[in-house]
Amino acid sequence: LNQQEKNGVHERAVVVIPTYDEADNIGALLEEVLNSSPGICALVVDDASPDGTGRIVDDLAAANECVAVIHRPAKLGLGSAYRAGFRRAISEGFELVLTMDADFSHDPKVIPELLAGMADHDVMIGSRYVPGGGTINWDFRRRLLSRGANKFAKSILRFNTNDNTSGFRCYRRRVLESVRFDEILSSGYSFLVEILYRCVRMGFTIGECPITFVDRRFGKSKLSRAEIFQGIKTLFRLRLVRRV
Repeated sequence: LNQQEKNGVHERAVVVIPTYDEADNIGALLEEVLNSSPGICALVVDDASPDGTGRIVDDLAAANECVAVIHRPAKLGLGSAYRAGFRRAISEGFELVLTMDADFSHDPKVIPELLAGMADHDVMIGSRYVPGGGTINWDFRRRLLSRGANKFAKSILRFNTNDNTSGFRCYRRRVLESVRFDEILSSGYSFLVEILYRCVRMGFTIGECPITFVDRRFGKSKLSRAEIFQGIKTLFRLRLVRRV
């Protein structure tokens, strides 16, 4: 990755993409990511996917210096994957670090809008819950759960943002260095809430742009009941810390 030239990108940007069993999606996704913005790179963090996701990315990386992969020995969790990706991105000197899902629920065509928003913000969130945003292929229960979780997080932690569980984001390098992401206790999707909480507490500016979240094309959702309960526990833990 560190050999890649800017090629018109004002600040070097990389997209961190955690994967587990995404062989059906990863090739097409990486193609769209690389075509989304001149000079952008992609860093896949693969948790030993048994379906060969990591091998597919290895082949793509051999042919394109804008692609790299971190191979991990087991399924170690989303928060752990983000930490590994952030460490690598910082060590490679990237100034802008994006995150997104590997299943096309996040549209790579929105990447330029996230990057454009970084002219005025330290963090940008691809948001389902601002005007113009939304979800597709979700049933009523999942819509209710997601909206309720975001409103609860906004209320209990006093966020000004509307989509606090979105994994489609862009961070400035200095933000990641400042929030000490390696110290974040949360794993799974609650990692997203905790790192945003740290950004808010440190006074970084956060913007949102609308996205349409589309339920995955192939495979099964990684969101479990345990993840939901962990997220609730994280909100109350952060609320108690906020009072100290």
